[in-house]
Amino acid sequence: MPAVLTPGDTVLLTPEKPAAGGRMLARHDGLIVLVSGAIPGEPVRARIERVERSLAYAEVVDVVHAHPARRPVEIDPRCGGLVYAHIGYDEQVRLKGEVIRDALARLGRVPASDPIPVTPSPERGYRMRARLHVRGGLVGFFLEGTHTLCDAGLTGQLLPDAVRAVHLVAGDLDAAGLSGDADIELAENRAGDERALHIEISPDASLAAPQALRPVPGVTGLSWSQADARREQRVFGEPFVTDTLGSVGLRRHARAFFQGNRFLLEILTQTVIEACPDGPVVDLYAGVGLFGVCLASTGRHTVVAVEGHAASVADLRENARPHGNAVTVVHEPVERFVARAMPGGPFTLVLDPPRSGMTKEAATGAVRLGASRVVFVSCDVATFARDVRRFVDAGYRLESVRGFDLFPTTAHVEAVGILTR
Repeated sequence: MPAVLTPGDTVLLTPEKPAAGGRMLARHDGLIVLVSGAIPGEPVRARIERVERSLAYAEVVDVVHAHPARRPVEIDPRCGGLVYAHIGYDEQVRLKGEVIRDALARLGRVPASDPIPVTPSPERGYRMRARLHVRGGLVGFFLEGTHTLCDAGLTGQLLPDAVRAVHLVAGDLDAAGLSGDADIELAENRAGDERALHIEISPDASLAAPQALRPVPGVTGLSWSQADARREQRVFGEPFVTDTLGSVGLRRHARAFFQGNRFLLEILTQTVIEACPDGPVVDLYAGVGLFGVCLASTGRHTVVAVEGHAASVADLRENARPHGNAVTVVHEPVERFVARAMPGGPFTLVLDPPRSGMTKEAATGAVRLGASRVVFVSCDVATFARDVRRFVDAGYRLESVRGFDLFPTTAHVEAVGILTR
């Protein structure tokens, strides 16, 4: 029988391996314990936080013998999700490869014998996108699992100019008589010389004097809207930023989805392009066209790009326009598209679903399309493994998989898998 533990107990543990979400898996007299602040192979004393039927959660209170990769932590790791902050970066990258491999074997029942390579990133200043929260005149991230604000600048994820700009805008919101809560969507280009902010006011909030919002140094465009309103108010500049990848210009609104790491954007995109043989491509969850438009620009593909989010589709149409008939933009949910699309000749399917993964309807329809090759990009290893299994059950084989550390020092890792049949 597993040991009986109660919250507040302190136990001696030696974690075995990383688990998805940032904790490390240990065992105590038959009970699985997920430990925060630990490193596999490192003996620690941990305090039990909560206990479920066959699982306990704990946090490190004392390190018995420090792992060679352990390093000091200067901020609360719950700010910005820095759950790997105590681990040296090379070891972080190795552990994330293990997390992908474990998820594929355990959840997807697709074992991988070799270590999964993960492309590293600089740890600081990598984020091009972020959502920050304004509460009572203060601005920052939420501490994980709470509505308590923390200083986003201390995480090192954002450029210093971005942090300063967000604080200035928050001050202007206070001057404009903001009542209630607001969120700020931040978008930057890779160079950091274009920065668009969109303020989203909660439905029960208001601005007494919107004219108090003004141009802000370091911001090239500012807009705002009520959270439940489609129409936005432009304060100054353009609510877009633009990047160039090779010869391809990609515009995106502050509210549109885009990959978040400025340092790995190009190699991630190139990996997807190289994985697609010449011929037709169907790009589901196309966003603003990062993969689909770049594929069309090579002259080797015609692309059907499917996206349901209105702000992203507006950018997708603009980004596709220079490529003429090489890109067909479809504005509808993926579930609706795959339900009516008819399987055709050989083509490549590119998938980049949200963190929640593909819905059952989307996955069933995507498999039914019968692509000869699938290039699957995912930001969540658990849903990635689950959805890969759906393709394997339909006769596909996972040919290769690799990771990209788009969010250093956090538990997140991007996976790119190639399936063939």
